[in-house]
Formats: sequence, structure tokens, C-alpha cells
Amino acid sequence: MGRGRVARRQWVTVVACAAAAAGDSTMRDFVKSLTDNTLSLLGTTLATASGVLIVLVLAVFSLGYHANAYVGIVAFLVLPGAFVLGLLLVPAGHWRVRRRAARAAAAGRPVPALPVLDLNQPATRNRLVFFGALTAVNVVILSAAGYAGISLMDRPVFCGSCHSVMDPEVTAYARSPHARVACVECHIGSGASWFVKSKLSGSWQLVSVTLNLYPRPIPTPVKALRPARDTCEECHWPAKFVGQRLKVLRTYAEDAAGTEKDTVLLMRVGGQLGPRASGIHWHVAPGVEVRYLGDASRQKIGAVELKLPDGTRRTYASKDGPAAPGPDAAWRTMDCVDCHNRPTHQYRLPEQEVDGAIEAGRLDRASLPFLRREALAALKGATGSHAEAKEGIRVAMLASYEKLDPAAFPARRAAVEAAADVVAGLYAVNVWPQMKITWGTYPSFLGHDASPGCWRCHDDAHVAEGGKAIPQDCDLCHSILAQDEHDPKVLKELQH
Repeated sequence: MGRGRVARRQWVTVVACAAAAAGDSTMRDFVKSLTDNTLSLLGTTLATASGVLIVLVLAVFSLGYHANAYVGIVAFLVLPGAFVLGLLLVPAGHWRVRRRAARAAAAGRPVPALPVLDLNQPATRNRLVFFGALTAVNVVILSAAGYAGISLMDRPVFCGSCHSVMDPEVTAYARSPHARVACVECHIGSGASWFVKSKLSGSWQLVSVTLNLYPRPIPTPVKALRPARDTCEECHWPAKFVGQRLKVLRTYAEDAAGTEKDTVLLMRVGGQLGPRASGIHWHVAPGVEVRYLGDASRQKIGAVELKLPDGTRRTYASKDGPAAPGPDAAWRTMDCVDCHNRPTHQYRLPEQEVDGAIEAGRLDRASLPFLRREALAALKGATGSHAEAKEGIRVAMLASYEKLDPAAFPARRAAVEAAADVVAGLYAVNVWPQMKITWGTYPSFLGHDASPGCWRCHDDAHVAEGGKAIPQDCDLCHSILAQDEHDPKVLKELQH
């Protein structure tokens, strides 16, 4: 007799003896039916073990303990799967036994009769009640685990748990204006249909990560992303973002003092003001629809179709021809993310990062001369992994300041070391060699400094019939009140 059969009989004997000791024949018969064959015994053991573990984890979580994403994945995704598999194996075992019995009948051996469900018998009723109670318990366990599993999948810690794949996106998300907005609020939104679509898409993402099939870098824009008006406008309602807004852009000169330079813009946010729409948000005003023919990256626009509230339609074709974007060109209806394409996962350029660090006080230009110049040179020259870049930046900045003023270098060394650590941190949040992400990999279309942005369409090169072109007129979007000025007069006037 095989060891497995001996072990199964020992397990059945233990359970049956326990049930007999309790004097419950219904319990004994039910347990026997769950363990009278190897497959059903395996299913019973699997379902019992996973069910107990699920209940224990739910109890621990209810006390306020929240583990990392991997514990949650095992507890609320893997264990419920094992629980359901165990439940399915129990009837599968009985089906297998009946199939063997049918073969035995064909060979002339007697076949065990199927059980008769006679509700007039107290034992039958007791078994049905017991089975129903167990089914109710199973439903409760699966419902609780399912709810906890869905809650887990809605958390940023779950979305960003794929380490090398998602580390860049999670890092960018954590330092963005939407750091307190859950990933699902923008990537899925409300409603069951997009939830199902996202999970189906996520299934392939899981396979691609497991089998190392994902592209590097992750291509953008995301093709299957829900229309922004279904998500962004839950908080950012265009009708309430109207009028004009003052914007101050601060940079620093590369002189010894790192002189402040301000550019002051009066942004024409626009929107629906009275009966007419104007400004930047005119593009999404009621009754206005803009469609464009763009390449896969949405950086090259071959043609633009415009529909006005009065029903007028106009098509502007690029002078290079409507097929300019190439064979992967596709028509798209313009919405928020065609300009605000990096609202959360923001990667900045070296100049932006260094200026921001100086403005925030993390780089002290008072303690080191020519700080912006030296920080930028070291940052742009850094290569390799984060650790390699950190050491390279440190060596480069120490060498530069020692050469700049050998006599003052010993006193400045600690300040240079501290500045190098900050600059290395700027590299680490923007450059990810393992994902082939470097400076400018993910450009922002907001504005037109770091990328074509607005000028993808507003370039005087998209022309409609009759010769009317989409204008490249700065005043359409903003008025320049000061440009790269130190202590501009307009800011002084506004402060009084």
C-alpha cells in the first residue's frame, strides 16, 4: 500500500474519530464524503488551510496592521485563489471516483449507488443544513477577501510594487502635485466597465513583468487610458478655471552670486466667460471640438479639425501634408492630457531641477560661488547607475571648486560635498538607466520651452482652405510682463 494512501486513511481516521467522539454522525458522514478520495482530501485540506489563513490575516488587518503590498497580494489574491481551487477539487474528486466506477461497471464489477436525497430523513436534512452553513461561511470568507483584495489593488503601494519597472513612476508620482491622489482615480476612474478593462490590461502587465517582456522605457502616451474628461474633470472642472492668472518663473544666472532672474507672465487661462470662450481653455469650451492627426508620440501633428459652437467646421493641414506624422498616425479628440501630458509623473530637465533646488534653499548659492554653473555641469556630465552618478558628481564638483580657488577650497569642501549630495539626488529622481530613462525621455507639452508643446499646432504652418493658418501668436495664451529680469518692476508694484 502506498504511503499517500496510508496517510490519507490516517487523516480520515483522525477526523472520523473526532467526529464520533462528539457523537455527531452527520458531521462524521460529511467529513468522510470530503475525504474519501485523494483529490477531495487535497481540496479539503487546501480550502481549510487557505480559509483559516485568510481569516487570520483579515483579523490582523482589522487591528490596524497594514503590511507591505506583497503580504496583501498573497493574502487577498493568492490565498483566495487557493481557497476556490480547493473547493473545486472536492467535487472533482467525487467526479473522478464516479468515472472510475463507470469503468468498473463496464468490466462487470458492481457500481456504488448515488446517494438519495430524501428530505424526510433527519440525517439528510442535517447534512443539507451543515452544507449550507459551510457554503455561507465560504461566501463570507471570499467576499471579505475579495473586498480587501480590491481595496489593496486601489492603493498606490500596490500599483508601484513592481520595483525596477515602476520605481521611476512611483518616484515621480511621490513628488508631484497629485501625490495624495490614488493612482486609480486617474488611471481608472469610477464605474465597473473601466475597472474590468484595467484589470484585464493589468493581467498582461503582470505576465510581461514576470517574463521580462516589458519595453524600456515604458512608451507614452498610454494608448488605453480613459478619456481625461471622465477623470481629470472630477476635480478640475474647466468651467471653473477661467480668467487670467499671474505666473512667475524664477531662474538663476551662472554668475558668482547666482543672480535671480524672473519672468512674469499673465496667463490667459480663459474658458467660458459669458457667451464666448477665449484663452487656453477655449480648446475644451462647450460646443468646441478639436481633433488632430498625430503620430504615436503626439508630437507631430499632420492635420487639425475644428468644430465651433455654431456648427462651423474647418480643417487645417500641415504644409508637410496630412500624412506627415507617418504610418502610425491616428486621429484623436483633444482633451486635457494633450497639453497637460505629465500632470503627475513629471520628469524635469537639469536646468529646471537646479533652479528649483536653489529656490527651495537645498542648494545654498550664498556659500558657494558659481553654484548653478558647477551644479549643472556636474549633473549633465553624470552617467551610469545612481551610485556611479553620485560618485561622479562628487568628484566633478570637488575638482571644479578646487581648481576655481585652491586657497579657499579647504574651507569650502564640506559645502561642496553637501551640494554634490543634493545634485546627485536630482539625477536619481530623473535618470533611470535600468529603464533607459534619461533627461528629456518624457517631455512635457505644457508650454513650448522644453518641447514643441503648443507649437505642435500653433506654428503658422497648419493652413485651412483660403489660407487661414493656426497662428503662432504669444498673446493668445499670455502677456509677458517681464522677461529674465532681476527684481522686475511689475513684482514690486504688485507687492504694494
